[in-house]
Amino acid sequence: MPDTHTTISDYAEDLISVPRAHLVLEMAQDESGIKLRHQNNILLECSLTRDGMAASNYIAKSLGIKIPALGESINARVSTGVLFRTISIASLDFNNEQSFLMLDRLLEEAEMQRGAPNEAS
Repeated sequence: MPDTHTTISDYAEDLISVPRAHLVLEMAQDESGIKLRHQNNILLECSLTRDGMAASNYIAKSLGIKIPALGESINARVSTGVLFRTISIASLDFNNEQSFLMLDRLLEEAEMQRGAPNEAS
């Protein structure tokens, strides 16, 4: 990855290797940035940089949620297919104009896979 705006954990890669219809993910914001978790395991961490916050916004959009306020969290229920697209979005280089073509496609695919609104409680 050309930029360090987002860190993707090995756990995220392992999680998408086994297809599942329902994963409850938690997106939280703290003083260091945005974190996406599954069962208290960090999947992604986005830094508080311009590119990191852009990535956070696109990640949230792929999950069908909004970025939580500082100190808060939001849950989303998605499939591993949606999570795969979310991880792909987190890997994009937002300084490369071609990345935005991929971004549009990945967001469209994630939305189609999510179907109905998916915010989990």
